[in-house]
Amino acid sequence: MIEISRRRLLVDGRPRIVVAGEVHYFRVRREEWGQRLDLAREVGVDTIASYLPWIFHELPDGTIDVTGATRPERDVAAFVDLCASRGLSFFARPGPFVMAELKNEGLPYRLYAEHPEIVPSGWDGVRAPTATVDYLAPAFLEEADRWYGAIMPPLAERLATRGGPVSAVQLDNEVGMLAWVSNSPDLTPRALEEFRDWVREHRPDAASVYPALDASDEAWAAGIRTPGPLWAGPLRVDLARFTRTRFARYIGHLRGRAEALGVTGVPFVVNIHGTAGGGGESFGIGISQLVETYAGIPGMLSGSDHYVGDMTLDTFTDLYVMNAQQAAVHDADQPVTSVEFEAGNGDYGGGIDLQYEPSTVEVKTRLHLAQGVRLINYYLLAGGINPPLDSPVGDGNDRLSFTGERHGTAAPIGPEGQRGHTFGATRDAVAALRAAESWLADADQELDDLTLGLVLDAYATEYAHPASAEMLTPATDLRLHRGAGERRALARSALLLGYRFDATHLERSPVRVGTDGRPACLLLATARHMDPDVQARLVGHLEAGGSLLALGPVPEVDLAGAPCTVLADALGIVPGPVLADGPHSYPSVVAHDWAAPFPETRVAWRQSLEGSRGTVLLSDVAGVPCGLDVDAGPGRAVVWAAALPSSPLLFGRALERLGVRRGLELEASTPGVFATTTRDMAGNRLLHVFNVSGYTPEVTIGIADADRTVALRPAPHTGYAFPLGVELPRGRLAWANAELVDASGPEPAFGTPAGDALEVEWA
Repeated sequence: MIEISRRRLLVDGRPRIVVAGEVHYFRVRREEWGQRLDLAREVGVDTIASYLPWIFHELPDGTIDVTGATRPERDVAAFVDLCASRGLSFFARPGPFVMAELKNEGLPYRLYAEHPEIVPSGWDGVRAPTATVDYLAPAFLEEADRWYGAIMPPLAERLATRGGPVSAVQLDNEVGMLAWVSNSPDLTPRALEEFRDWVREHRPDAASVYPALDASDEAWAAGIRTPGPLWAGPLRVDLARFTRTRFARYIGHLRGRAEALGVTGVPFVVNIHGTAGGGGESFGIGISQLVETYAGIPGMLSGSDHYVGDMTLDTFTDLYVMNAQQAAVHDADQPVTSVEFEAGNGDYGGGIDLQYEPSTVEVKTRLHLAQGVRLINYYLLAGGINPPLDSPVGDGNDRLSFTGERHGTAAPIGPEGQRGHTFGATRDAVAALRAAESWLADADQELDDLTLGLVLDAYATEYAHPASAEMLTPATDLRLHRGAGERRALARSALLLGYRFDATHLERSPVRVGTDGRPACLLLATARHMDPDVQARLVGHLEAGGSLLALGPVPEVDLAGAPCTVLADALGIVPGPVLADGPHSYPSVVAHDWAAPFPETRVAWRQSLEGSRGTVLLSDVAGVPCGLDVDAGPGRAVVWAAALPSSPLLFGRALERLGVRRGLELEASTPGVFATTTRDMAGNRLLHVFNVSGYTPEVTIGIADADRTVALRPAPHTGYAFPLGVELPRGRLAWANAELVDASGPEPAFGTPAGDALEVEWA
C-alpha cells in the first residue's frame, strides 16, 4: 500500500523508493509474459507499469474485452495477477489517451467516426491536425466513462488496499500535449461558450477588451478563432489560464468516475510532458498546463515525462531544473516522481543511427534520487511486437502502432525479449539505488540560501495565432528568456560552483526564508513581458531584505503588451533599446567594478540601461551600461541585461556580492562536475557527485558545515553517493571516497574509490 506524506512515498508505512519498469502486455504474447517479468525482476524493479490501451481492448463492434475472451493478451487481470505472483506491484495507466506510439494516441477509430464533434477547431476554425479531442465534449466523456466502466473494475478488485498489487493509477496521459505541439487550442462551440463565461467572471474589463463579448455566438467564435490586434494580446494570456481550468475539470471527472467504480485509497497520477528536441527547457509548459489538475489536491501525484538523451552540461542542468520546478508547485506532502524515465540506448527507430552513452540511465537516476524523487518508472523497459488491428484501415501497416511491427528497439529488454545493450546499465542503476535506499527514501536535498524563480505564465506560450504579432511577439520573448536563463546560464553557473538550490513558484508562493532570517536569494530569468502581480511580488521580496540576481531584458510591459514597469521603477532603472546581433551587428560586453576582470565577451544581444542609482557592472565596448548593481531598500539586485554565457566566475562573484554563501565549495579542473548533499531524518548524510564530462578531472569540494575538504578524481560519465556521516553496525562512518555497496555486515564493503586509493574515516 502506497501513501503520500511529507514528500515521501510510504509503502506499508515505511519510506521507500519505488522503482518501476514499463512492460506492455499488449505487445507481448501471453505465453511470454512471465519471461518479460522475470527479466524485469533481474533488472531489480519492484513494480511493473503499463498502459491499458482502449484501442486494443475495444472490438470492431464497439464492445470491450478486458477478460481475454477474444484474444488471450486482452486478459488484464491475468497480467496483473502474474505480476503479483512474482512479487511485483502494478502501476496502471488506463488513459483514455495513452500515446505510446499508438494510432489515435490509443483511442478507438470509432470515436472519431461516430462523434466528429469531439475533434476541436482551432485558429481560424481549422480542424486540429492531431488525434486530440475536446476533453470535455459530452460525447467524449460519455465514451470515456464507458471505457472506465470496463477497465476500472478489474483494477479495483486488485488494489493494494485490498491486498492486491495495484499501487497507483494514472489518469489520462500528457493532457494538453497535442494542442501544445500543434498550436491548436480547443475552440469548439462549447469551449468558446465556457471561455466567454470565464472571461466575464475573471475580467472586470471584459467588455472593453473583447468587443464581441455580448455579440452573437458566431461573432464571438470568429473573434476568438481569428483574433484582431486589439484583443489578441489579452486573449493569449486568458486562453492559457482558462484552459488550465478545463484540464482540471477533465482530470477531476476521470477521478470521480474511477472512484465511483471502486478505485480508492491509492494515489492518482498526472503525467507531465514538456521535453522537446532533446532538451528540457520547455518542460515548464507541461507544468503550466496541468498545475491545477494536481497541485495541492490530496491523493494526487505528478510525474515527469522526460526524453533528453545523453547526460551533458545542458541536459544535467535541464533535469535538475525540471525536478526543482516540479517540486515548486507541490504541497508539503506531494513528492516528485518520474513516470516516464527515459531508459535505453536512444535507437528508437532501430536504424543504428543513435546511441546514448551507456552510463546515461545511471547518472540520471542518481540525480533524481539526490533531488528527492521517490518513484522512477523506466520507460520503455521492455519492447514488444505491435499486433495487427482487428479491422484493417489501409494505412501501410494496419498495426496497433505507427512504428510498425517491432516496438521498443532501444529498450533494455528488446522486442523479442532479448537483453538489450543497456540491460546491464539499467540493472546497475537500480543496484546503486538499492544500496543507498535506506538513506535516500527518507532524505531531503540540503539547500543553500538560493532559489530559482518559476513563473508559470512565462511558459504559457503554447497558443499563438500564426498571423498575430500581438501573440507571437510576447510568446517569442518569453521562450527566449525564462527558466534557467538564456543558454541555461543562471542555473548551470550556480551548479558548477556547487550551489544547491530549489525553485519557487512566484505566482503563488513566497520565497523561503534563508538561514540568516532573510528571504533566500532569487535567481530569475526575466523577459520584457512580465505580469504586474509578479513584478509586485519581486518588489516585495526586495523590500523584505531579499536579493535578486536577474538575467534578461528588464520587464517593461505586461503579458499582453501594455506598459508595466513596476520592477524597473523600484530599481530606479529605465530600460532602453535592445541591440541584437545581425549581419553587421556584433555586440560585445565588458565588466566593471567588482565584476572585473572579465574578458570581453561576444553576446547575442544587450539592452541599454539607465540607472538613477547603483553601480555599472557591465557595458558594451562603447560604454553603454547593460548591467547594474542596485540597492532596493533593504534588498539588493544585480541585473544583467545581456545574453551572457554560463560563467561560474562572473555569476559566482554576483552571488558572493549578494551574500549567498555556499555549503559546498566546488572546484574542478574541467567543467562538467556537479555536487549536492542529502540528509535523512536520522541525520545520515550523503555527498552526491556527478561527472558528466568525458574527462577525469581533479576535483576539490569544501564542505563548510563538516569542516572538511575532499579531493576526488571521478571517472568520466559517473555518479557517486559518498557517505558523509552515516550510522553503520560498526559505528558512524564520517567519510569515504567510495560508495557503500553493502553496509549490512560488521565490515562495510566499498566500491571503486574516486581517487588513487580508498580513504575511510570513522567518527
